[in-house]
Amino acid sequence: MNATDGEVAPAVQSILDAAAARPGGDDRVTVDARSFPEAVARAERAGRVPVIAEVKPTSPTTEGTRDDDPVELAREMVAGGATALSVLTEPEHFGGSLETLARVREAVDVPVLRKDFLLREDQLDAAESDLVLLIARFVDDLPGLVAAAKARGFQPLVEVHDEAELHEALDADAEIVGVNNRDLAKLEVDLSTFERVASAVPEDADVTLIAESGIATVEDVHRMRAAGADALLIGSAIMAGDVRDRTARFTDAETENQTSNDAAEPTAEDDT
Repeated sequence: MNATDGEVAPAVQSILDAAAARPGGDDRVTVDARSFPEAVARAERAGRVPVIAEVKPTSPTTEGTRDDDPVELAREMVAGGATALSVLTEPEHFGGSLETLARVREAVDVPVLRKDFLLREDQLDAAESDLVLLIARFVDDLPGLVAAAKARGFQPLVEVHDEAELHEALDADAEIVGVNNRDLAKLEVDLSTFERVASAVPEDADVTLIAESGIATVEDVHRMRAAGADALLIGSAIMAGDVRDRTARFTDAETENQTSNDAAEPTAEDDT
């Protein structure tokens, strides 16, 4: 889908127009990326839910802003068990910046995703990160941009919203795929989106699958994991309070669920 064909919400079109006008980097970057799949595997071995916690000062779909030092927020998220971090770099609508991305990545040792609306290859060269977000719906040459990102050392996270975009991502050799539960045409969230799209992933596909948007409760975590999510990207639900505690609540969700299930198991005494 062309980024300017008008099939998105006005707020999103405004973001795309601004993104198209932003320059790229002057020099090609080369990144020594921290492996996201390895970080996911470490979290799983430790019994934690792999969570990408998002440093998001504001957005068109939330009210108000958060003015805390993003580096301190990032450190607290990692202390809460975050497997990776997502940092908004879109300035006009999300309050993000490339400077914030650089400061956060220097301050933590987990993989960091640059979350922005990247439309052209030269925009990859504006900053270093471990992962870059490429939204299938808005990229004209997805295979070309995926290849360009990989050539620089980035791990591209290709975001999709339906089965057709999923297959576009897989055909473009995407190894990390995020399913956005938010429909960018209407800005509505439906968690069944992930369930539907995840069920369409071929059994032999070697892909790390991420559930994005709308995950607000521990029950949502269980639901997305049951549907096949290898990791979850959580922004507003973490930023809405004490980020360390909220991150820990999501990363510990399966341990707490198992504890609850164990407590519910009848014992010999219960049977009498």
